[in-house]
Amino acid sequence: MYLCNYMAVIVLAILSLPTLCLVDAQNGGFSVELIHRDSIRSPFYNPSETTSVRVTNALRRSFDRVNHFKLSSVTTKAVEAELIANSGEYLMNISVGSPGFDVVAIADTGSDLIWTQCKPCSQCFKQEAPLFDPSKSSTYRKLSCNASQCNSLQGSSCSTDNTCQYSVSYGDTSFSNGDLAADTLTLASTTGQPMAVPKTVIGCGHNNDGTFNEKTSGIIGLGGGEVSLISQLGASIAGKFSYCLLPISETGNSSRLNFGSNAVVSGTGVVSTPLVKSSPDSFYYLTLEAISVGTKRIEFTGYSTGSHEGNMIIDSGTTLTLLPSDFYLELESAVDSHINATKVEGPQGLSLCYEAQNDIEFPDVTVHITDADVKLKPLNTFVLVSDKTICLAFSSIQDFAIYGNIAQMNFLIGYDIGKQTITFKPTDCSNN
Repeated sequence: MYLCNYMAVIVLAILSLPTLCLVDAQNGGFSVELIHRDSIRSPFYNPSETTSVRVTNALRRSFDRVNHFKLSSVTTKAVEAELIANSGEYLMNISVGSPGFDVVAIADTGSDLIWTQCKPCSQCFKQEAPLFDPSKSSTYRKLSCNASQCNSLQGSSCSTDNTCQYSVSYGDTSFSNGDLAADTLTLASTTGQPMAVPKTVIGCGHNNDGTFNEKTSGIIGLGGGEVSLISQLGASIAGKFSYCLLPISETGNSSRLNFGSNAVVSGTGVVSTPLVKSSPDSFYYLTLEAISVGTKRIEFTGYSTGSHEGNMIIDSGTTLTLLPSDFYLELESAVDSHINATKVEGPQGLSLCYEAQNDIEFPDVTVHITDADVKLKPLNTFVLVSDKTICLAFSSIQDFAIYGNIAQMNFLIGYDIGKQTITFKPTDCSNN
Protein backbone atom coordinates (compact mmCIF):
# COMPACT_ATOMS: atom_id res chain seq x y z
CA MET A 1 0.00 0.00 0.00
CA TYR A 2 2.69 2.45 -0.94
CA LEU A 3 2.79 5.35 -3.30
CA CYS A 4 4.64 6.05 -6.50
CA ASN A 5 7.37 8.26 -5.18
CA TYR A 6 10.12 6.78 -3.05
CA MET A 7 11.32 4.92 -0.01
CA ALA A 8 14.86 5.48 0.86
CA VAL A 9 16.90 3.91 3.57
CA ILE A 10 18.66 4.52 6.65
CA VAL A 11 20.41 7.79 5.90
CA LEU A 12 20.32 7.96 2.13
CA ALA A 13 19.87 11.14 0.17
CA ILE A 14 16.77 11.43 -1.96
CA LEU A 15 17.61 10.93 -5.58
CA SER A 16 16.39 13.34 -8.23
CA LEU A 17 15.52 10.51 -10.61
CA PRO A 18 12.22 9.75 -12.34
CA THR A 19 9.99 7.84 -9.95
CA LEU A 20 8.91 4.30 -10.76
CA CYS A 21 5.63 3.05 -9.41
CA LEU A 22 6.13 -0.01 -7.20
CA VAL A 23 3.66 -2.05 -9.18
CA ASP A 24 5.90 -1.60 -12.24
CA ALA A 25 8.96 -2.82 -10.38
CA GLN A 26 7.59 -5.73 -8.38
CA ASN A 27 8.63 -8.41 -10.88
CA GLY A 28 12.26 -7.35 -10.78
CA GLY A 29 12.50 -6.52 -7.08
CA PHE A 30 14.55 -3.69 -5.61
CA SER A 31 17.00 -2.90 -2.82
CA VAL A 32 17.58 0.04 -0.49
CA GLU A 33 20.51 1.03 1.71
CA LEU A 34 20.40 0.02 5.35
CA ILE A 35 22.82 2.22 7.25
CA HIS A 36 24.18 1.35 10.68
CA ARG A 37 23.93 4.28 13.07
CA ASP A 38 27.74 4.24 13.53
CA SER A 39 28.47 4.20 9.79
CA ILE A 40 30.19 7.14 8.07
CA ARG A 41 26.92 7.52 6.13
CA SER A 42 24.90 7.98 9.32
CA PRO A 43 24.01 11.35 10.89
CA PHE A 44 25.02 9.78 14.23
CA TYR A 45 28.59 9.15 13.01
CA ASN A 46 31.25 10.55 15.34
CA PRO A 47 34.75 10.40 13.78
CA SER A 48 36.39 10.79 17.20
CA GLU A 49 34.93 7.51 18.46
CA THR A 50 37.03 4.35 18.26
CA THR A 51 35.53 1.03 17.20
CA SER A 52 35.60 -0.15 20.81
CA VAL A 53 33.65 2.94 21.96
CA ARG A 54 31.05 2.30 19.25
CA VAL A 55 30.79 -1.33 20.34
CA THR A 56 30.38 -0.34 24.00
CA ASN A 57 27.61 2.12 23.07
CA ALA A 58 25.89 -0.56 20.98
CA LEU A 59 26.02 -2.97 23.93
CA ARG A 60 24.39 -0.36 26.16
CA ARG A 61 21.61 0.18 23.64
CA SER A 62 21.21 -3.59 23.34
CA PHE A 63 20.52 -3.98 27.04
CA ASP A 64 18.23 -0.92 27.01
CA ARG A 65 16.23 -2.56 24.24
CA VAL A 66 15.65 -5.80 26.16
CA ASN A 67 12.57 -4.33 27.85
CA HIS A 68 10.89 -4.24 24.44
CA PHE A 69 10.83 -8.03 24.40
CA LYS A 70 9.87 -8.90 27.95
CA LEU A 71 6.97 -11.15 27.11
CA SER A 72 6.47 -13.09 30.34
CA SER A 73 3.52 -12.20 32.52
CA VAL A 74 2.60 -9.08 30.59
CA THR A 75 -0.20 -8.25 28.21
CA THR A 76 0.31 -7.46 24.56
CA LYS A 77 -0.43 -3.82 25.34
CA ALA A 78 2.35 -3.77 27.96
CA VAL A 79 4.81 -5.34 25.56
CA GLU A 80 4.03 -2.67 22.97
CA ALA A 81 4.87 -0.04 25.57
CA GLU A 82 8.36 -1.33 26.31
CA LEU A 83 10.29 -0.22 23.22
CA ILE A 84 13.18 2.10 24.02
CA ALA A 85 12.65 4.80 21.45
CA ASN A 86 16.27 5.62 20.60
CA SER A 87 17.77 2.12 20.82
CA GLY A 88 17.61 1.03 17.18
CA GLU A 89 20.85 0.17 15.39
CA TYR A 90 19.81 1.03 11.82
CA LEU A 91 18.33 4.09 10.17
CA MET A 92 16.27 4.69 7.05
CA ASN A 93 15.66 7.75 4.92
CA ILE A 94 12.20 7.81 3.41
CA SER A 95 10.29 10.35 1.36
CA VAL A 96 6.72 11.06 2.44
CA GLY A 97 4.00 12.86 0.49
CA SER A 98 3.60 14.52 -2.90
CA PRO A 99 5.93 16.23 -3.52
CA GLY A 100 8.27 14.01 -1.52
CA PHE A 101 9.51 15.22 1.88
CA ASP A 102 12.72 13.62 3.23
CA VAL A 103 12.54 11.88 6.61
CA VAL A 104 15.30 10.09 8.56
CA ALA A 105 13.92 7.47 10.95
CA ILE A 106 14.99 4.50 13.06
CA ALA A 107 14.35 1.19 11.28
CA ASP A 108 12.86 -1.31 13.73
CA THR A 109 12.07 -4.98 13.10
CA GLY A 110 10.36 -5.05 16.50
CA SER A 111 7.56 -2.55 15.82
CA ASP A 112 5.00 -1.80 13.12
CA LEU A 113 3.86 1.80 12.75
CA ILE A 114 5.66 4.18 10.37
CA TRP A 115 5.47 7.66 11.90
CA THR A 116 7.12 11.05 11.71
CA GLN A 117 6.72 14.42 13.41
CA CYS A 118 4.25 16.72 11.67
CA LYS A 119 3.04 20.30 11.59
CA PRO A 120 1.26 21.70 13.51
CA CYS A 121 3.04 20.30 16.56
CA SER A 122 1.71 21.08 20.03
CA GLN A 123 4.71 19.34 21.55
CA CYS A 124 7.62 17.99 19.53
CA PHE A 125 11.08 16.76 20.41
CA LYS A 126 13.88 18.80 18.87
CA GLN A 127 14.95 17.68 15.38
CA GLU A 128 17.43 19.24 12.99
CA ALA A 129 15.32 18.72 9.87
CA PRO A 130 12.06 20.59 9.16
CA LEU A 131 8.77 18.99 10.21
CA PHE A 132 6.56 17.33 7.61
CA ASP A 133 3.60 19.56 6.74
CA PRO A 134 0.70 17.32 5.61
CA SER A 135 -1.17 20.31 4.18
CA LYS A 136 1.57 20.59 1.54
CA SER A 137 1.05 17.01 0.31
CA SER A 138 -1.60 16.53 -2.38
CA THR A 139 -1.89 12.81 -1.54
CA TYR A 140 -2.23 13.02 2.26
CA ARG A 141 -5.54 11.72 3.68
CA LYS A 142 -6.57 11.08 7.28
CA LEU A 143 -8.03 7.61 7.93
CA SER A 144 -11.53 7.25 9.34
CA CYS A 145 -12.27 5.41 12.54
CA ASN A 146 -13.87 2.64 10.46
CA ALA A 147 -10.62 1.81 8.63
CA SER A 148 -9.33 -1.69 9.37
CA GLN A 149 -5.88 -0.30 10.11
CA CYS A 150 -7.38 1.93 12.80
CA ASN A 151 -9.21 -0.96 14.42
CA SER A 152 -6.16 -3.25 14.37
CA LEU A 153 -3.66 -0.74 15.76
CA GLN A 154 -3.05 -0.99 19.49
CA GLY A 155 -3.75 2.33 21.22
CA SER A 156 -5.90 3.88 18.49
CA SER A 157 -8.92 6.04 19.26
CA CYS A 158 -11.59 8.06 17.46
CA SER A 159 -11.65 11.87 17.30
CA THR A 160 -14.75 14.04 17.27
CA ASP A 161 -14.57 14.35 13.47
CA ASN A 162 -14.52 10.53 13.08
CA THR A 163 -10.84 10.38 12.09
CA CYS A 164 -8.44 7.87 13.60
CA GLN A 165 -5.94 8.91 16.26
CA TYR A 166 -2.90 6.80 17.17
CA SER A 167 -0.96 6.75 20.41
CA VAL A 168 2.32 4.90 21.01
CA SER A 169 4.33 5.09 24.22
CA TYR A 170 7.66 3.61 25.19
CA GLY A 171 9.26 2.19 28.30
CA ASP A 172 11.57 5.20 28.68
CA THR A 173 8.56 7.62 28.81
CA SER A 174 8.93 8.61 25.13
CA PHE A 175 5.69 8.84 23.17
CA SER A 176 4.05 9.87 19.91
CA ASN A 177 0.42 10.84 19.39
CA GLY A 178 -1.29 12.07 16.24
CA ASP A 179 -3.37 11.30 13.16
CA LEU A 180 -3.38 7.92 11.44
CA ALA A 181 -3.26 8.76 7.75
CA ALA A 182 -2.37 7.51 4.28
CA ASP A 183 0.14 9.12 1.94
CA THR A 184 2.72 8.27 -0.69
CA LEU A 185 5.92 6.70 0.58
CA THR A 186 8.95 6.72 -1.73
CA LEU A 187 11.92 4.39 -1.42
CA ALA A 188 15.27 5.16 -3.06
CA SER A 189 16.34 1.96 -4.76
CA THR A 190 20.05 1.15 -5.01
CA THR A 191 19.35 -0.79 -8.19
CA GLY A 192 17.32 1.67 -10.24
CA GLN A 193 14.69 4.39 -10.00
CA PRO A 194 13.02 5.39 -6.72
CA MET A 195 9.98 3.27 -5.83
CA ALA A 196 6.78 5.08 -4.92
CA VAL A 197 4.16 3.31 -2.80
CA PRO A 198 0.71 4.99 -2.80
CA LYS A 199 -1.65 5.12 0.17
CA THR A 200 0.83 3.93 2.74
CA VAL A 201 -0.56 4.06 6.27
CA ILE A 202 1.55 6.38 8.44
CA GLY A 203 1.33 8.17 11.75
CA CYS A 204 1.49 11.97 11.57
CA GLY A 205 2.70 12.91 15.04
CA HIS A 206 1.52 16.21 16.51
CA ASN A 207 2.47 15.47 20.13
CA ASN A 208 5.80 13.66 20.57
CA ASP A 209 8.53 13.72 23.17
CA GLY A 210 11.13 11.67 24.98
CA THR A 211 14.63 10.36 24.29
CA PHE A 212 14.52 10.67 20.50
CA ASN A 213 17.69 11.99 18.88
CA GLU A 214 17.47 15.34 17.09
CA LYS A 215 19.02 13.80 13.98
CA THR A 216 15.99 11.55 13.45
CA SER A 217 12.29 12.34 13.15
CA GLY A 218 10.41 9.08 13.63
CA ILE A 219 10.34 5.29 13.36
CA ILE A 220 9.98 2.89 10.42
CA GLY A 221 8.22 -0.27 11.59
CA LEU A 222 9.50 -3.40 9.83
CA GLY A 223 7.66 -5.88 12.04
CA GLY A 224 4.95 -8.39 11.20
CA GLY A 225 1.85 -6.36 12.08
CA GLU A 226 -0.72 -5.00 9.64
CA VAL A 227 0.60 -1.43 9.42
CA SER A 228 4.32 -2.26 9.13
CA LEU A 229 6.25 -1.40 5.97
CA ILE A 230 6.66 -5.10 5.17
CA SER A 231 2.96 -5.91 5.54
CA GLN A 232 1.87 -2.88 3.54
CA LEU A 233 4.21 -3.75 0.66
CA GLY A 234 2.59 -7.20 0.83
CA ALA A 235 1.86 -8.78 -2.56
CA SER A 236 3.93 -6.19 -4.44
CA ILE A 237 7.07 -7.81 -2.98
CA ALA A 238 5.53 -11.31 -2.83
CA GLY A 239 5.94 -11.16 0.94
CA LYS A 240 9.73 -11.37 0.64
CA PHE A 241 12.49 -9.22 2.13
CA SER A 242 16.10 -9.87 3.07
CA TYR A 243 19.16 -8.09 4.46
CA CYS A 244 22.89 -8.67 4.73
CA LEU A 245 24.42 -6.92 7.76
CA LEU A 246 28.05 -5.83 7.55
CA PRO A 247 30.48 -6.50 10.42
CA ILE A 248 30.79 -3.69 12.96
CA SER A 249 34.28 -2.77 11.77
CA GLU A 250 33.10 -1.79 8.26
CA THR A 251 31.91 1.72 9.06
CA GLY A 252 32.58 3.05 5.56
CA ASN A 253 29.94 0.92 3.85
CA SER A 254 26.22 0.36 4.23
CA SER A 255 24.14 -2.80 4.36
CA ARG A 256 21.21 -3.52 2.04
CA LEU A 257 17.56 -4.24 2.58
CA ASN A 258 16.12 -6.19 -0.37
CA PHE A 259 12.53 -6.67 -1.49
CA GLY A 260 10.66 -9.00 -3.85
CA SER A 261 12.75 -11.05 -6.26
CA ASN A 262 15.89 -9.29 -5.01
CA ALA A 263 15.22 -10.87 -1.62
CA VAL A 264 15.34 -14.50 -2.77
CA VAL A 265 18.06 -16.39 -0.90
CA SER A 266 19.43 -19.50 -2.63
CA GLY A 267 22.65 -21.34 -3.40
CA THR A 268 25.40 -23.11 -1.49
CA GLY A 269 25.10 -23.23 2.28
CA VAL A 270 21.45 -22.17 2.48
CA VAL A 271 19.39 -23.39 5.45
CA SER A 272 15.78 -22.50 6.26
CA THR A 273 13.65 -22.57 9.39
CA PRO A 274 9.92 -21.95 9.99
CA LEU A 275 8.68 -18.56 11.12
CA VAL A 276 6.38 -19.16 14.06
CA LYS A 277 3.22 -17.12 14.56
CA SER A 278 2.95 -15.77 18.09
CA SER A 279 1.77 -12.72 20.00
CA PRO A 280 2.45 -9.87 19.63
CA ASP A 281 2.70 -10.23 15.85
CA SER A 282 5.18 -7.34 15.56
CA PHE A 283 8.05 -9.74 16.29
CA TYR A 284 9.56 -12.53 14.17
CA TYR A 285 9.80 -15.82 16.08
CA LEU A 286 12.07 -18.85 15.58
CA THR A 287 12.39 -22.08 17.57
CA LEU A 288 15.76 -22.63 19.24
CA GLU A 289 16.49 -26.31 19.85
CA ALA A 290 20.14 -26.28 20.96
CA ILE A 291 23.57 -24.68 20.56
CA SER A 292 26.70 -26.72 19.89
CA VAL A 293 30.20 -25.73 20.96
CA GLY A 294 32.68 -28.00 19.21
CA THR A 295 31.20 -31.49 19.62
CA LYS A 296 29.18 -30.62 22.73
CA ARG A 297 25.49 -30.03 22.05
CA ILE A 298 23.63 -28.03 24.71
CA GLU A 299 19.90 -28.68 24.52
CA PHE A 300 17.63 -25.71 25.08
CA THR A 301 15.77 -26.47 28.30
CA GLY A 302 12.19 -27.54 27.72
CA TYR A 303 12.42 -27.88 23.95
CA SER A 304 11.94 -31.67 24.06
CA THR A 305 8.52 -31.15 25.67
CA GLY A 306 7.29 -29.37 22.55
CA SER A 307 6.08 -26.44 24.64
CA HIS A 308 8.59 -23.86 23.43
CA GLU A 309 7.77 -23.37 19.75
CA GLY A 310 8.63 -19.81 18.81
CA ASN A 311 10.91 -19.41 21.84
CA MET A 312 13.39 -17.01 20.17
CA ILE A 313 12.91 -13.57 18.58
CA ILE A 314 15.21 -12.60 15.70
CA ASP A 315 15.90 -8.87 15.84
CA SER A 316 18.21 -6.57 13.88
CA GLY A 317 17.99 -3.86 16.55
CA THR A 318 19.53 -5.93 19.37
CA THR A 319 23.32 -6.22 19.25
CA LEU A 320 23.95 -9.30 21.41
CA THR A 321 22.33 -12.73 21.30
CA LEU A 322 20.50 -13.02 24.61
CA LEU A 323 19.63 -16.32 26.28
CA PRO A 324 17.89 -17.48 29.48
CA SER A 325 20.36 -17.45 32.35
CA ASP A 326 20.74 -21.21 33.01
CA PHE A 327 21.16 -22.00 29.32
CA TYR A 328 23.59 -19.13 28.85
CA LEU A 329 25.79 -20.34 31.74
CA GLU A 330 26.07 -23.79 30.10
CA LEU A 331 27.05 -22.14 26.82
CA GLU A 332 29.61 -19.89 28.53
CA SER A 333 31.20 -22.85 30.32
CA ALA A 334 31.44 -24.85 27.10
CA VAL A 335 33.03 -21.95 25.19
CA ASP A 336 35.48 -21.22 28.01
CA SER A 337 36.63 -24.84 28.09
CA HIS A 338 37.89 -24.49 24.49
CA ILE A 339 39.82 -21.23 24.88
CA ASN A 340 43.37 -20.97 26.16
CA ALA A 341 43.70 -17.26 26.98
CA THR A 342 43.82 -14.97 30.01
CA LYS A 343 40.42 -14.01 31.36
CA VAL A 344 39.78 -10.34 32.08
CA GLU A 345 36.85 -8.26 33.25
CA GLY A 346 34.71 -6.82 30.47
CA PRO A 347 31.90 -4.26 30.19
CA GLN A 348 28.77 -4.63 32.29
CA GLY A 349 26.61 -7.45 30.95
CA LEU A 350 29.46 -9.39 29.31
CA SER A 351 30.76 -12.04 31.67
CA LEU A 352 33.21 -14.01 29.48
CA CYS A 353 36.10 -11.86 28.26
CA TYR A 354 39.75 -12.44 27.44
CA GLU A 355 42.90 -10.55 26.66
CA ALA A 356 42.80 -9.94 22.92
CA GLN A 357 45.53 -11.98 21.24
CA ASN A 358 46.12 -12.84 17.61
CA ASP A 359 46.65 -16.52 18.40
CA ILE A 360 43.35 -17.23 20.19
CA GLU A 361 41.66 -20.31 18.74
CA PHE A 362 37.90 -19.98 18.88
CA PRO A 363 35.62 -23.04 19.00
CA ASP A 364 33.03 -23.81 16.35
CA VAL A 365 29.60 -22.63 17.48
CA THR A 366 26.41 -23.81 15.77
CA VAL A 367 22.91 -22.57 16.52
CA HIS A 368 20.36 -25.34 16.00
CA ILE A 369 16.93 -23.99 15.10
CA THR A 370 14.12 -26.08 13.65
CA ASP A 371 15.29 -27.71 10.37
CA ALA A 372 18.43 -25.53 10.24
CA ASP A 373 21.94 -25.56 11.67
CA VAL A 374 23.44 -22.05 11.50
CA LYS A 375 27.23 -22.30 11.78
CA LEU A 376 28.65 -19.11 13.26
CA LYS A 377 32.09 -17.66 12.64
CA PRO A 378 34.26 -15.96 15.29
CA LEU A 379 32.97 -12.52 14.17
CA ASN A 380 29.48 -13.75 15.14
CA THR A 381 30.46 -15.17 18.52
CA PHE A 382 33.06 -12.71 19.85
CA VAL A 383 33.29 -8.93 19.82
CA LEU A 384 36.31 -6.70 20.38
CA VAL A 385 35.22 -4.28 23.11
CA SER A 386 38.60 -2.55 23.41
CA ASP A 387 42.09 -2.84 21.92
CA LYS A 388 42.95 -5.31 24.67
CA THR A 389 39.70 -7.11 25.41
CA ILE A 390 37.51 -9.51 23.47
CA CYS A 391 34.21 -10.87 24.82
CA LEU A 392 31.63 -13.52 24.03
CA ALA A 393 28.83 -11.77 22.09
CA PHE A 394 26.14 -13.59 24.06
CA SER A 395 24.59 -12.61 27.38
CA SER A 396 21.83 -13.68 29.73
CA ILE A 397 18.29 -12.48 30.33
CA GLN A 398 15.26 -14.11 31.90
CA ASP A 399 12.64 -16.32 30.31
CA PHE A 400 13.20 -15.87 26.56
CA ALA A 401 15.83 -15.55 23.83
CA ILE A 402 16.79 -12.95 21.21
CA TYR A 403 18.94 -13.69 18.15
CA GLY A 404 20.92 -10.45 17.87
CA ASN A 405 22.57 -8.67 14.96
CA ILE A 406 26.20 -9.69 15.66
CA ALA A 407 25.14 -13.31 15.10
CA GLN A 408 23.48 -12.21 11.84
CA MET A 409 26.47 -10.35 10.35
CA ASN A 410 27.86 -11.73 7.08
CA PHE A 411 24.72 -13.80 6.56
CA LEU A 412 22.18 -13.07 3.85
CA ILE A 413 18.93 -13.54 5.77
CA GLY A 414 15.68 -13.85 3.83
CA TYR A 415 12.14 -13.63 5.19
CA ASP A 416 9.31 -15.21 3.19
CA ILE A 417 6.06 -14.18 4.85
CA GLY A 418 3.94 -16.27 2.45
CA LYS A 419 5.84 -19.50 3.12
CA GLN A 420 6.48 -18.50 6.74
CA THR A 421 10.21 -19.22 6.58
CA ILE A 422 13.51 -17.51 7.33
CA THR A 423 16.56 -18.52 5.28
CA PHE A 424 20.23 -18.08 6.21
CA LYS A 425 23.15 -18.06 3.78
CA PRO A 426 26.78 -17.39 4.79
CA THR A 427 27.79 -14.35 2.70
CA ASP A 428 30.48 -11.71 2.45
CA CYS A 429 28.08 -8.79 2.89
CA SER A 430 30.64 -6.28 1.63
CA ASN A 431 30.27 -7.89 -1.81
CA ASN A 432 26.53 -8.46 -1.66
